[in-house]
Amino acid sequence: MPDLAEQVAAAALKPGGPAKLVRKYSTYTLLAIDEWLVDKPDEQFRRFLLELMELRYDNASTAFATQLATKEWHSRLGGDTIADAILDRIVHNTVWIDTGEFNMRQRHGQSMLES
Repeated sequence: MPDLAEQVAAAALKPGGPAKLVRKYSTYTLLAIDEWLVDKPDEQFRRFLLELMELRYDNASTAFATQLATKEWHSRLGGDTIADAILDRIVHNTVWIDTGEFNMRQRHGQSMLES
């Protein structure tokens, strides 16, 4: 997600850039967004997310990877009607996979130290 936010900011400096970027990411069959909401998105990025989720809704799959509890998503997205609209397009028709407290990086790192 941080890399995507940088791309959106750079696209905003070009005529038609944000719309082109939305179209690009809306066509992927599967879009994986890692580090979902690790940083609070600014207004420009929230509007991008709304447009992107609208285009992808019922057309393509989007995977969100995060350590942030789902109940915190609304406030991280600004807690307003844009946050409502983004989440409305995410939470319906969703398959949730909770991996619990398992930390693969920690486990892999420990096994590397023991080798």
